Amino acid sequence: GYKQRVGLAAALVHDPEVLILDEPTSGLDPNQIVEIRNVIKALAQEKTILFSSHIMQEVEAICDRVIIINKGNIVADDRLSSLQKQNGVQQQVTVAFKENVLPSMLEALPGVTRLTAVQQNVFMLDCQDAEQVKKQLLQLSLQQNLDIVSLQSEAQSLENVFRELTNKTS
Repeated sequence: GYKQRVGLAAALVHDPEVLILDEPTSGLDPNQIVEIRNVIKALAQEKTILFSSHIMQEVEAICDRVIIINKGNIVADDRLSSLQKQNGVQQQVTVAFKENVLPSMLEALPGVTRLTAVQQNVFMLDCQDAEQVKKQLLQLSLQQNLDIVSLQSEAQSLENVFRELTNKTS
């Protein structure tokens, strides 16, 4: 952990406008990772930081823009949310109802590409635009007098976007 900290401190000594970091959290324990993430985020308010990593969870936690390189070529350069939408990576909405709901009502919602029954009255909906599907679910619950117990959405991970893009261009 000290090697990473010393490396970061050495990079900052001359107060550069652009900071290039290669795997800055590699070999750190979870507490040190959070500490380094916070330092990087604070530095990013004042400096341009280029961050290289194969650990997609780290990139998601730190970066606001992503460049994906495959075999020496840039295959993506955008914000994460834009990459997910552009490349057809599905988002997921999980909804739980108090009462029984016909799956066909949920499958009929515009934008839903797949419906999975997780357990009784709990469904996972794959879609391109989770926010739009959540609005439609709320409208459906009002129209059909259904009680929603929980409603949450999750975008697919950067790892899935990376795999989609690099497999597509291989």
